[in-house]
Amino acid sequence: MTRPRHFSMLRDFHLADWFTLANAVCGVFAVFAAMRFLQDGVVRDLMLGMALIPLAFVFDALDGRIARWRKVASTLGRELDSLADVISFGVAPAALAYACGLQGGWDMLVLAYFVGCGVSRLARYNVTAETLADGGDTVKHFEGTPIPTSLLLVVLLAVAVWQEAIGDAVWFGVIQLGPWQLHPLVLVFALSGSLMISKTLRIPKP
Repeated sequence: MTRPRHFSMLRDFHLADWFTLANAVCGVFAVFAAMRFLQDGVVRDLMLGMALIPLAFVFDALDGRIARWRKVASTLGRELDSLADVISFGVAPAALAYACGLQGGWDMLVLAYFVGCGVSRLARYNVTAETLADGGDTVKHFEGTPIPTSLLLVVLLAVAVWQEAIGDAVWFGVIQLGPWQLHPLVLVFALSGSLMISKTLRIPKP
């Protein structure tokens, strides 16, 4: 009996899987950049973190194209893609928003809701794709907006940073609601999350 070689799982990865991992790495470093900004206050770190999200989007788009081109789509690749997307388009945008000043109690609740919606949306997509795959079909549309659309939120935050509208100067100010603060700007994350879990909104899959 042949013993498994060290790192045998990585040896079995396809080219598309490496692009998916690059997507995840971009998201992780974006989170690190947000934390670095909170520690040192260097705006360049924050902007670097935001710049990594469009790069993650490019890797996310390429991994699917490469998988179809090489005809190596797999269940592992689909799950890997979803996990990477949770980091780059769920957790990272929420961390960047927090770093920009959306740090009230209600803000954190909304950002957690946003990430939860992203996780739920990806789980639903994977279940749908697996069910259709058993029938020899493919997913023809998205139910709800795909989680990479959160790139638009990061672009919005980048504009805010460029205009120095972060921290105490964040757009639309702050509201005290009971024991916690709410920055109205965070409601765009609530809207984005709600659109992701919509059952009625259907978007054709390219």
